Amino acid sequence: MSVLEIRDLHVTVETEEGTTAILNGLDLTVRTGETHAIMGPNGSGKSTLAYTIAGHPKYTVTGGSITLDGEDVLAMSVDERARAGLFLAMQYPVEIPGVTVTNFLRTAKTALDGEAPAIRTWTKEVKAAMKDLRMDPKFAQRNVNEGFSGGEKKRHEILQLELLKPKIAVLDETDSGLDVDALKIVSEGVNRAKAATDLGVLLITHYTRILRYIRPEFVHVMVKGKIVEEGGPELAEQLENEGYDRFLPADAALDA
Repeated sequence: MSVLEIRDLHVTVETEEGTTAILNGLDLTVRTGETHAIMGPNGSGKSTLAYTIAGHPKYTVTGGSITLDGEDVLAMSVDERARAGLFLAMQYPVEIPGVTVTNFLRTAKTALDGEAPAIRTWTKEVKAAMKDLRMDPKFAQRNVNEGFSGGEKKRHEILQLELLKPKIAVLDETDSGLDVDALKIVSEGVNRAKAATDLGVLLITHYTRILRYIRPEFVHVMVKGKIVEEGGPELAEQLENEGYDRFLPADAALDA
């Protein structure tokens, strides 16, 4: 079993107004085999948490710790975090002109394993995973995310997840921009990955619709950079019905 532990995490970011605190003492533990959903209003720090775990240089950790199986994640470079077993599915996947999906995936797999996968076996795995995600096989020869629709980009993120087999996956609003059919396909991919590898999932979302397909054991409410309430799936349903007003100051609730 692998464990991602976040303790008293404080993170700032530089804005036009100067240094701004985003995460303010956040605590969270995610184990392999578990699915955690983080929900909260806009600006609560959910995406900041995702990118801090991944090592985005925009965010500065000013206090606290992140460890994976006892190893200091904050001391690792971005590629070291990936090799250690962390994976981020981005809210806005970027285009990589000149790099085909096939080359990208095989290069990533080689970097993780320390040796290139056997071409015949690897090609079979890629084709099977693309078929499960209902991706046109021609996408394998296209440049990464170049000209992809929003749904195609999200399917490609989950294709990486299924093929690279991380220990802990952070899914940053993977449901945004997806229609009902694409949402179901992407969710099925996440569930397959979890069933196959005992993946730990940290799912960041605003809405409960994806939680109908990816069922979390734990739901956390984040407000102003901290976890303010925790519970099971029933908490997500409560948020769907009531919103976040009870977690916000009265003036903020009126402005929302």
